[in-house]
Amino acid sequence: MLIIAQYGEIFIILACLFGFFMAWGVGANDVANAMGTSVGSKAITIKQAIIIAVIFEFLGAWLAGGEVTATIRGGMLDPVLLADNPHLLVYGMLSALLAAAIWLMVASARGWPVSTTHSIVGAIVGFGAVGLGMEAVAWGKVGQIASSWIISPLLAGTIGFVLFKSVHHLIFENNDPFAAAKRYVPGYIFLVGFIVSMVTLTKGLSHVGLDLSFGQSLLLSILIGFIIMALGVVMQRRVKYVQNDSDHFGYANVERVFGVLMIFTACAMAFAHGSNDVANAVGPLAAVISVVRSEGVIDSAALVPWWVLVLGGAGIVVGLVTYGHKVIATVGTGITELTPSRGFAATLAAATTVVLASGTGLPISTTHTLVGAILGVGLARGMAALNLRVIGTIVMSWLITLPAGAGLAILFFFMLKGMFGS
Repeated sequence: MLIIAQYGEIFIILACLFGFFMAWGVGANDVANAMGTSVGSKAITIKQAIIIAVIFEFLGAWLAGGEVTATIRGGMLDPVLLADNPHLLVYGMLSALLAAAIWLMVASARGWPVSTTHSIVGAIVGFGAVGLGMEAVAWGKVGQIASSWIISPLLAGTIGFVLFKSVHHLIFENNDPFAAAKRYVPGYIFLVGFIVSMVTLTKGLSHVGLDLSFGQSLLLSILIGFIIMALGVVMQRRVKYVQNDSDHFGYANVERVFGVLMIFTACAMAFAHGSNDVANAVGPLAAVISVVRSEGVIDSAALVPWWVLVLGGAGIVVGLVTYGHKVIATVGTGITELTPSRGFAATLAAATTVVLASGTGLPISTTHTLVGAILGVGLARGMAALNLRVIGTIVMSWLITLPAGAGLAILFFFMLKGMFGS
């Protein structure tokens, strides 16, 4: 208690700095691979992707980021075992933020799409197990999160596979693919608006003072879905049929219609990512602020201050703008050849999985989810469509992430103990 009273302001300043650095890493690495499908399919340019991400990542972090933040903040360690030594929790959360941020900086420089969730969870478990004792880690919660790393790519891959098959059946196998695209794409646009709105309204807005019943959320989500669909129809009407002698079936024109849809799925993916992965940066930051302000009382259910979510959103945006282009290239073009229709199926599948996980408070890996979705779409075209060498490199970078985060966190934990006292 004495250490927190003596150094409380310093701890909060360090937490804000490390939290912003971590959010920068999330922006540089994870947001880049969230935008990769849209850029790789040539539906939008890198500049357009950055503008979309800046707006919707920030909104997702601020409006729907509260649920997952609670899991990262208070669900990973047993607060009862830390009640007598709350300063150890502060050291641990600071070391976890710095460790994960440094690893993300290294991975982003090399263009590796690693999991920011792996990084921060590995760091928290590392300092918890070594610095506090094995019994301090809530292994049940860790197991639940670990299982989501398998379930999320499988779920996203399945949804992506089904979505792409539905697109193929309804549009590409139609006698007039262009007319079919104009008929069915508005329905897919409605689906994008409805899914993101529904999860946001039912789970994410209590911390900004808006509590809606399930029925109210359902009606409002349907309304938002129709508004977004109407906007899509207006944009779609501008796409005119272009005669091309080398394109007998008019598939290039169909892909141009899907290019309109990819703008909406890019917005959905950015929002979904902001809602889930802001927790990786601000969860530990919120824990430090909560402990310092309560003078050492550890309350895992403490509310996240609104400005903490804003700080996390701002850090994500800065990371994407300054360093995001390297990982975009790996995900957008490396795994499989993407067209707007394939990119749509992968992005909507990933966004759906991420917003569902965000709504249930489970911090899944956006990277695993998106790569799983891209693999599902690639498999719908056969194994030959996948670049197995790039997939192998990505999986190797995933395996290194957990021990790298844990090792660095343990090092920084003991450094902080030496600096401020144990």
